[in-house]
Amino acid sequence: MESPKTLQQAIQFFSDFENCRQFMISVRWPDGKVRCPLCNSEKVTYLEKARLYRCYSDHKRQKFSLKVETVFEDSPIPLEKWLPAVWLLAACKNGVSSYELHRALGVTQKSAWFMLHRIRTAMQTGGFGKTTKIGGPNSEVEVDETFIGGQKKNMHVDKKVRYEARGGASGKTVVQGILDRNLREMRAKVVPNVKRETLQAEIMKEVKYGSKVYTDDAVAYMGEMNHHFVNEMVNKTQSYVRDRVHVNGVENFWSLLKRTLSGTYVAVEPFHLGRYVDEQVFRFNNRGTKELPMKDSDRFRKALSQIVGKRLTFAEVTGKVGETTF
Repeated sequence: MESPKTLQQAIQFFSDFENCRQFMISVRWPDGKVRCPLCNSEKVTYLEKARLYRCYSDHKRQKFSLKVETVFEDSPIPLEKWLPAVWLLAACKNGVSSYELHRALGVTQKSAWFMLHRIRTAMQTGGFGKTTKIGGPNSEVEVDETFIGGQKKNMHVDKKVRYEARGGASGKTVVQGILDRNLREMRAKVVPNVKRETLQAEIMKEVKYGSKVYTDDAVAYMGEMNHHFVNEMVNKTQSYVRDRVHVNGVENFWSLLKRTLSGTYVAVEPFHLGRYVDEQVFRFNNRGTKELPMKDSDRFRKALSQIVGKRLTFAEVTGKVGETTF
């Protein structure tokens, strides 16, 4: 099914529920045959007035909507608002604040905030922990880490104590990034600290042995790595580039991430930071090139293709269950 190409076309197109329905069907079931999410049966009927489907197999919850088993599940907000929200977050380089989304869609700021976190969950492409590793004998991989958070001197005393307990530079949250130059694929993750065993363990899990790995001269990257990778370092106090050895690609990602956090989202708790990182990784990996351009509509469809099988409840996003360890 043809998708809109611009934001104006998207708003007009998705204002009609029938267009939303047909588009969701094309995304979830490319062959156009709607199947029951519980039994995978094709014996279903669309109930137009209720905007639901009914499965004729004998099981509980015979009626289901197109939101079931997606990040939209159990949301009273209609698809006419969900789909433009996905478009905005996938297209805007510096992200979209919950206040901006609440004004644009006519929902409460609290609902907009929750919607954005659900969409970020859909944008997760696996990141660290993917089944496939990046790199290889002919690949070049950059590895770097950064610290996210305000200056400790500006924090309230109780918040300062909490941040100091987490470690890092001035008690900030640590994010590690790995970039495969050949694949143009970025992977980033919030890590508990910058200890050698922590950072190197993530590299071992994400990068194929024998790859060329470029880092700065931090002590955390010395030692065991040399036995598994062709590890070369650059001393940033002397120069940022030495022939092919540099981490400027990852530094570029850090600048985009921090611009988004400080300019659009302003205040982000460490508990939520991982999803904001996933959002920026999604846009970075799907930004396209001159040879292979990727338009806003392509990123939008890519994000929607990842909504199935993911769920984020309000209890989880507010830390009442499944709280992150750091």
